[in-house]
Amino acid sequence: MPGGDRYMEANRRSWDARTPTHYRSRFYDVGGFRAGASSLQSLEVEEVGDVGGKRLLHLQCHFGMDTMSWARLGAVATGVDFSEEAVSRARSLSEDLCIDARFVVSNVYDLPDVLDGRFDVVFTSYGVLTWLPDLERWAEVIAHFLEPDGFLYIVDAHPFGSVFDEDAVDLRPFYPYSTRGAAPIASEPGPTYTDGPEENYGPTFEWGHSVGDILNSLISAGLVVEFFHEHHFSAYRALPMMERGDDGWWRLEEGRDSVPFLFSLKATKPG
Repeated sequence: MPGGDRYMEANRRSWDARTPTHYRSRFYDVGGFRAGASSLQSLEVEEVGDVGGKRLLHLQCHFGMDTMSWARLGAVATGVDFSEEAVSRARSLSEDLCIDARFVVSNVYDLPDVLDGRFDVVFTSYGVLTWLPDLERWAEVIAHFLEPDGFLYIVDAHPFGSVFDEDAVDLRPFYPYSTRGAAPIASEPGPTYTDGPEENYGPTFEWGHSVGDILNSLISAGLVVEFFHEHHFSAYRALPMMERGDDGWWRLEEGRDSVPFLFSLKATKPG
């Protein structure tokens, strides 16, 4: 990860700073979660399947509502995030709600040095890969923690749908499809993506990974890809011209709705 450490440290500081705003935001709706709502989307619940009694490792969990939602569904859940502020809030929330979930402070790459055990499911979702400079190492860590016959499930922004300028009124390519071999995409200091105060949360750095990068990293780590699904909708308003359907997903208008904005993937560690 040449240069990756300093970029990831800048990102960690930014996530520490923005976590209190996220926690109070309507976007995350902690109040609804406290009242019993799940933070999981129907897509991942259906594709992951029954987690009752399964050991589940949630990578890049932020302040842990998805981790705790899996615990509410019966998983023995562990959440991991590199932000101490986020993990502190996850632990506090789980204690307040008497949800049995464990939380660990670590970036993905250092996790084998701070966490023991193996898991039946490794889960990660929505806006995760863009913060990782090295997918090959990411996949190796996942393989390390999976039990034989265990599986990874990821749902995240589709690399193709992520190239468009989110401020344009038409489909205009703006971001690189992949940053392999190049510097990360730098964002100027500014506000975060949720509602809340327009504060400066510091600069951030992101990496673009192609579909090939994602699949090949998992294959190289010895995992078997069971499916790769492309979804022509988004969990949020990724572009200004998108409209929200009755099912809660955001889409382009009919006739332009063939662009994939999400992908979901399952990969198994051979027994």
